[in-house]
Amino acid sequence: FLCVFAGVILYILLVGYPPFWDEDQHRLYQQIKAGAYDFPSPEWDTVTPEAKDLINKMLTINPAKRVTATDALKHPWICQRSTVASMMHRQETVECLKKFNARRKLKGAILTTMLATRNFSGRT
Repeated sequence: FLCVFAGVILYILLVGYPPFWDEDQHRLYQQIKAGAYDFPSPEWDTVTPEAKDLINKMLTINPAKRVTATDALKHPWICQRSTVASMMHRQETVECLKKFNARRKLKGAILTTMLATRNFSGRT
């Protein structure tokens, strides 16, 4: 489950908002359960394909297909940062992070993700 949580955090750090969000907790849970997230413009236009690939692998619903923490650390976006990762910090991302109520919303997103991934693994 660590890769899922790290994927959510990476998504937030890159664009300033979480991959799953809804004011209604039931709809939020359904988004997480379905793995329903995307990379909307314009925030994701300057994010490298390698970063998006890593996030996709980290947020994969099926645990058997999800990247492991060890493999995530070997991903080109991590290992080859000088060639694949943009050094540009978008002002819009910084502003989104400032607006993002980290304690309340991140905690809710992580707790909901934990519940959803716990259900995916067949544990009760």
